[in-house]
This record gives sequence, C-alpha cells and structure tokens, in this order.
Amino acid sequence: MKKTEDHKTLSVMKTFSILLMLFLVVMTTSCSTKKVRPEYPVTTKTDVVDEYFGTKIPDPYRWLEDDMSKETAQWVEAQNSVTFEYLHSISFRDVIKERLTQIWNYPKVGAPWKSGGRWFIMKNSGLQNQYVLYLLEDYNDREGSLLLDPNTFSEDGTVSLTDLSVSDDGKYLAYGVSRGGSDWNEIYVMDIDSRQLLDDHIQWIKFSGIQWQDHGFYYSRYPEPSSADALKGVNENNMVYYHTLGDLQENDRLIYNDPMHPLWGFSIGLTENKEYMVLYTTESTSGNALSFKEMKDNSDTFTPIVTGFENDFSLLDIVNGRFYIITNYKAPNYRLIAVDPSNPSEEGWVDVIPEKEVVLRSVQLTGGKMFASYMKDAHSKIEVYAYDGSYLYDIEAGIGSIGGFGGKMTDTITFYSFTSFTTPAIIYMYDIVKNESTEYSRSAIDFDSDAYETRQVFYTSKDGTKVPMFITHKKGLKLAGNAPTLLYGYGGFNISQTPGFRTTIIPLLENDGIYAVANLRGGGEYGEEWHKAGTLMQKQNVFDDFIAAAEYLIDNAYTNRSKLAIKGGSNGGLLVGAVVNQRPDLFAVALPAVGVMDMLRYHKFTIGRYWATDYGTAEDSPAMFEYLLNYSPLHTIRENTDYPAVLVTTADHDDRVVPAHSFKYIATLQEKYQGTNPVMIRIETKAGHGAGKPTEKVIEEVADEYAFIFDNMNIKPY
Repeated sequence: MKKTEDHKTLSVMKTFSILLMLFLVVMTTSCSTKKVRPEYPVTTKTDVVDEYFGTKIPDPYRWLEDDMSKETAQWVEAQNSVTFEYLHSISFRDVIKERLTQIWNYPKVGAPWKSGGRWFIMKNSGLQNQYVLYLLEDYNDREGSLLLDPNTFSEDGTVSLTDLSVSDDGKYLAYGVSRGGSDWNEIYVMDIDSRQLLDDHIQWIKFSGIQWQDHGFYYSRYPEPSSADALKGVNENNMVYYHTLGDLQENDRLIYNDPMHPLWGFSIGLTENKEYMVLYTTESTSGNALSFKEMKDNSDTFTPIVTGFENDFSLLDIVNGRFYIITNYKAPNYRLIAVDPSNPSEEGWVDVIPEKEVVLRSVQLTGGKMFASYMKDAHSKIEVYAYDGSYLYDIEAGIGSIGGFGGKMTDTITFYSFTSFTTPAIIYMYDIVKNESTEYSRSAIDFDSDAYETRQVFYTSKDGTKVPMFITHKKGLKLAGNAPTLLYGYGGFNISQTPGFRTTIIPLLENDGIYAVANLRGGGEYGEEWHKAGTLMQKQNVFDDFIAAAEYLIDNAYTNRSKLAIKGGSNGGLLVGAVVNQRPDLFAVALPAVGVMDMLRYHKFTIGRYWATDYGTAEDSPAMFEYLLNYSPLHTIRENTDYPAVLVTTADHDDRVVPAHSFKYIATLQEKYQGTNPVMIRIETKAGHGAGKPTEKVIEEVADEYAFIFDNMNIKPY
C-alpha cells in the first residue's frame, strides 16, 4: 500500500513538474511576444514658429510640406518601409487580400444613358482597374461595342477617366483624364465612329464640366502652375473658355473671368434648348451666385439672379419659359422655384415644389415629369410630379439609396439604381408613360446578401440631439459586447451618408463583425440646419456625435473598447484625428484617411480656402483661432497619453488635402506617444484623394487596413 501511495505521489509530482515547465514556457513565449514599440524613422525638427494674435505656435515639421524635396521623399520611403514591414508580417494579411480579390471579381454594370442620340454604358469585368465605356445600339443591347478603355491609358491603372460628354450631334466624345489621382485633369476628344483621337488637348482643368455648343465646348481652367507648386500651390484666377475643335488651346476664346476676385471659381451650364447660358460663381463649398444670358446675346454681360454666396442655387432647366431652380434660400430642406428670365428678382419667384419636412436632394426633368429625390432619415424616397408641381405618385423602394432618372424632356424611357448596405446595385428600366419598373441588371457577387441585415437606430448626443446610425451585421448575431466593430463617420460640407453597398466591409461582416455609419451633424441628412449645426464654432457637435455613437455601440452590447475601430476620410480623417485626441480611451484602432489635420494652415494649399465656410480660418479672429487650435488633430496630440493603434493613409498625388497634413500629424504622434501600440502612416504612390484609384491599389489598401484592425484586436479572421 505504501509503495502504491509513493508511486502516486511521484506521479503527481511529475505531473506538477511538467505543468510548471509548460507554464514557464508559456510565460517565456508570452514575454517574448509582448508588444514592443516599433522603431520609427527619426523626423528632423526645425525652429519654425508662427504667431496668431500674439500666440506663438511651433511648426517643427513644416519642411514636410515641400512634397517635391529630396528630404521629404526619403522620409516617405523610410516611413513606408516600417509600415509595410509591419503589415506584411501579419500572418493573415494575405488571406484577407485573397478573399477581397475573390469577392471583388464579379461583373459590374452601370445604368445605360442616352446622349447625342446614342446609348452608352460603363462596365467592369471584375478586377479591371478602371471601368470601360461601351457604345450600345439601343438600351436593349446588353453587350455593346468597346468605345473607350481607360485601362489602356497606363500599365498600372493609375490614369483614370474623370468626365464624359457627348456632342449634341453624337459625333464626338470629350473626356477628362486624371494622372495619379490628381485633381488636375486633361481633356481629349474622340471621333466616336472611327474611334480615332483628334489633336485637341486641353490642360490645367480642375473641377470643370464639359458643355458642348456647336463645334466645340465650354470648360473652366486655371493658369499653368510652376512644377514645384502643381500639387500644393493655391489655385487662383479661374477662367471659363470656349474651345473650337481643331484649334490649339492657346487660341481658345475667353468667356469669363474676374481678376478683381482671384479666389472665386466659375462654371458654365446650358439649358437643354441651348437658348440660355448659366454662370455659377463660388467662393467656397457652400453657396453660390447665379446669373444668365441669352445665347444670341454676344455681349459679356450676365443678368444676375442671385449675387451673394449665402445659399445654394442649382438651375435645372427652363420649363414653359421659366427657370426651374432648386435652392435652400428660405428653405433649409430645399424647395423648387420658378424664375421668369424677364423678371428674375425675388419678388417674382414662385414655389413649384415647396419645402417639406424631408430634404429635397435633387430633381430630374425627364419625359415630361419631375422625379424628386427626397431623403428621409438618411435614406431615399422618390416622388413624381407634373411640371406644374402637382403630385402624381411615389416610386416604391426599400430602405436604401436610389439614383438616376436622367434624360431629356422628350424621353419615354429612363433608368435608375437601388442599393443598400447589403445589396449591390440593382439597375431598373423605367417606362415613364406606363409608370412601370423592370429589372435591367443585377450584380452576381459571391456574397450572400440575405444573410445580413441593416437596422437604423437613433442615439442621443452630448447636447440631447437625436442622431441616426445604420448598423449592419449577420442576421441572428448574438450581441455579447465583443464583436469587432468598425464605426464610420464624415460630418461635414452638407454631405449625407446614405446606404450603399460596399465590397470593402465584407471581410468584417463575414468575421462576425459589425459595420456602423453615424449620420453626424455637419452633413446634409436633415437639411441646411443640420449642416450648419456642425460648422465653424459648432464643429465640436460633430465630434460629440461621433463619440456618442461609439458609446452607444458599447453601452448596447454591440462591442467594447478593445474591439472598436473608427474610420473616416478627408473631413472624416479630421474627425477621426480630433476624436482620438479627445477620447483615446474609447477605441482600439483608428484609421484617419487623407485627413485635414492642420487646421491652422489648411487654407494655404490648393483649394483649401473653399472649406472656410465649414471651418473658418485661423486668421479670422482670435476666437476662431482658439477654437480651431483646440480641436486641430495636429495641435492636440498629448504626451503621456495611451493612444489606440493608428494607421494613417494618404497618397503622394493628393492635391485636394495635401499629404503634408498626414505627414506632420504622424511625425508628431510618433514623437509624443511613447506607448507600444503602432502609430504608422501608409503612403500610396501615384494616387490621390481617392477618386479613380485602381482596383489593385484599393484591394491592397483595404487588406492592409483589415490586417491592422484585426491584429490590434487580437483576432485571427477566417
């Protein structure tokens, strides 16, 4: 018996020893894999100091604003080296990329449209870097013949198509091209039947349409900048020209400019009957002046309808001798008015569609009817009216976004699309006479849309304001407060975040994740009052709304702080940067993309001054300077603070929000934050603010973002 007990004791001791050894091995392994602060490149600091109303503000990384310097190029290379080494070392990064590539590879077809008496359509076979333009025999032609393939513009797909305009006789196609994602465009002209390019080549175009008239077209341009300032210099002295086919650009006829106001922008529109020319004048992203003249009038004089910039005015066309104009003047939710060209003063304006409780986003005058697109709680509602403003009927659809209904006043067929967070675009053909919709095309994607759902919730912000938010996830997902969650926001410039299918969120949803979109103040979801409530000295409302959205997701058991990531781009990048500085304890991961990070100097680059109606500038007043300084992401980074993992994304050809914003922000964050969470920057080459980015680059970037998110949430996807 004693022997047996001794044997048992020895066995227990051996087992304990083995467990102790295993514990030590685990502890050793755990210690060896403990997070270590990455070795970031050392960024040189200088003694640059600016003074605002007696307050001195250091700007030690000012030298990074020179995007053409050798030193900046070396810094970019060094930062990318650290970032990509980290990202590509994540074991499941390639798995995410493979899945993204798989689900991205499905045929994508846009809605057909008619122009110059001919039918056109855009298609992408699946993984093509750029969509391809096809010419159709008519709208029943499902194949078409290839007309223009932007994928042939460059080997790497970084030259993209930005604009298309067909001449009234259907003979010529004028199209815009962007190189490396820049806002600078060039215009080329093609003979449609022969597919041959003409010699016409127009340069230094930015934010311009192409309006055909007779044997040429109108466009807007800026003077040619110096090579050093091409991507960062302030754009001034916008001008409207008319180009006659076959002429050199230097011989184009100047139609309009205003040397007394070099910061104003101008664009031209023509009524469908070509009887009137319309001139839009802008000084910011909000509000415009509006004037017109008869085409038969050879003078340079335009008759004003509106001279100030306080409100938005968009002229749709002329109907029964009156201009139909959408405006938010005395109507924060917008209304449609009629203006008599012979008496354009306000006293003669007449409401055609008065303002409602829901926001009027657009009106299409097609086939003798008016298709009014309303926004109700951030999703679409379509109402149809007669030209006299009498209501006819609604076009029914689910909770999502509807767009289209374009065409001429004499057309009988038009097209529109429907999409939601879980539904790829469905294209419908609409018979205007019969009021009948027929499905035209539907995307065949490798994704079970029916397995997911979107709900809309309303949460309370700091000041008591109710804010809507869309939340998308798998049906039946058990809410236990631990789902990986990505919260997206924008909150600015009257831009609304409406439902739309995003291939980029599928890797999150398939891994039992949640995608949330908050409809913050500063956007246009509830009209101009909602927009204004997030601008200037009310900008903090936007940040409060976003913070409250994050708290709602945590308090209602969707997720927790260690599983919550936030993302936003451009103005949304500013949002993410500001919120991370104000509440670094609330998030695990932050992804500020192409963000406006230096709120004291943003207006000194390219067209940054246009944003001043939303932001104000540091030169406006001492109060405005202090307000901007108190939320500027660059200037509110704190020492001795535990920041979440941060992956900044930008691009070397971004001339909308110049990359210096992101460069200076990450250099400061890497300097002041001494913790182990990675704070990195991913700088794309030969790319810009986002538009026209090749599919290949998009997939690579999204794969990197999800690898970063999951890695810093300690989640192994798929």
